Amino acid sequence: MPTLEFKGKQHIYAHHLTVPYRPLEPDASRSCNPSGSDDNLIIHGDNLHALKALLPRYANRVKCIYIDPPYNTGSQAWVYNDRVNNPLMNAWFAQNSPVDGEDLERHDKWLCMMWPRLHLLKELLAEDGVIFVSIDDNEQHHLRLLMNEIFGTENYIGGFVWRKKAGAGADSKLFFRQHEHILMYSKNVELITELFQPLTEKQRSEYKNPDSDPRGVWASTDLTRTSDNDPRRIYEVISPTGKKFTRCWTYTKPNFQQLIEDNLIWWGRDGNSVPKRKRFLKEKKGLTPRSWIDIALTSDGKRDLEAIDLAIFDYPKPVKLIKLFLQIATKPGDVILDSFAGSGTTAQAVLSLNGEDNDNRKFILIECEDYADSITAERVRRVINGVPNARNESLREGLGGSFTYCTLGEPLEIEGMLTGEALPSYETLSAYLLYTTSGTTHDAGELRQENGDGLFHSGDEVDYYLLYKPNLEYLRSKEAMLNLDLAERIRDASCQNGKKAIVYAAGKYISQRDLTGMRITFCQLPHALQER
Repeated sequence: MPTLEFKGKQHIYAHHLTVPYRPLEPDASRSCNPSGSDDNLIIHGDNLHALKALLPRYANRVKCIYIDPPYNTGSQAWVYNDRVNNPLMNAWFAQNSPVDGEDLERHDKWLCMMWPRLHLLKELLAEDGVIFVSIDDNEQHHLRLLMNEIFGTENYIGGFVWRKKAGAGADSKLFFRQHEHILMYSKNVELITELFQPLTEKQRSEYKNPDSDPRGVWASTDLTRTSDNDPRRIYEVISPTGKKFTRCWTYTKPNFQQLIEDNLIWWGRDGNSVPKRKRFLKEKKGLTPRSWIDIALTSDGKRDLEAIDLAIFDYPKPVKLIKLFLQIATKPGDVILDSFAGSGTTAQAVLSLNGEDNDNRKFILIECEDYADSITAERVRRVINGVPNARNESLREGLGGSFTYCTLGEPLEIEGMLTGEALPSYETLSAYLLYTTSGTTHDAGELRQENGDGLFHSGDEVDYYLLYKPNLEYLRSKEAMLNLDLAERIRDASCQNGKKAIVYAAGKYISQRDLTGMRITFCQLPHALQER
């Protein structure tokens, strides 16, 4: 498969693996009706670090991702601050930051920014999940190649073209661009059997009930075929009034007769017309997604904000647009992630759709800018609680819901643990170790010591133990060491249930050979902890 080469790729190729883990720290003062560990999330912080922070709980769980990254037009500068561990690359970015139209290497820098984020987004995406990425002509061609390399060409589902404006814009001197692109990829296309978008109001209006069928409204479809060499499909049918029709039909004669008996054939109001097949609206799941989107403009996105007295954001995406993607790709209970949250359109789209079909989809928003609280979260607060002078009744009363506002804690790094300056909580460390060891996802709040021996999680085949307290004095003591008596208790408890055990500790007084005989694997915390 062809690959995309760009300056800096060798330095950021595995950068997503080296990004330090930073725990999420809830901020109750900025949250809205917080409802526990399974709440919606709004995260203020660098989205690269925030995505890494989500892995222990949400890896392979996010059903739908929508992102609207910087378009790198050159007219709007953006800052690269990933601090890749390479002096030459850091110097390269420092020479021209923020990245703007004067930077001849801005496309390479944009790709360096997107590469690690897309890798982490892929880790978070469910096996049957999809990702939508908005982009314009400046980087659409690069993004397509980048997505092909990370997600696989076979997982490209299609590209939407969104008509975003009706009038001329600033780029119309030689060419009038009215559109943007949205690329749609899956993590594993073989697991996606069907996708549907809802019928438009015009399409729904075509469903009627002229014969008062108790099964509800319906629309008719043609039954004739233009040509067919199958003699079973060429026959005569007779209408209720006795009129005869000889055609090449879609169905064989026995099947056609069964449709007549099931009252699924429409002969017209006078019973004298060419027969058609009745299709009931309640049986219609929707339409196969169409590549052309013409349901809302950027100006509608501004009106969405004005409707809640928050019209202070450039080029917000309209709620209708994001809602369309949610309708195509999600179902009740799914988790939706937007790691370039901006004004918070995705959260409003989720809450609005939940209100329409009484669902419980969850959203996760990540915003790095200072307006994460004053615009992104404030918008969601107003949509949840209601805006008294809003014209729309649902917005006036509020859509209901909740979210927990989070910031990013100090990085979980060996250096910080060695000095005692950044010792994580027991719950945070156990969640991180569990994910990095087994890929098992859990919220830190759900993990705690279940007994005095350090058991914090029981899997189907493995029990996990952690001997730890966020205290250097403890970590340098004998209590933090795995000894023979404790190993035997762990062996007896786990083997009784037919399981193996993994023990994380600062050290041990028993050989791994003996531990292997007990079906115990020892994983050492930073070995210098007890030596400093």
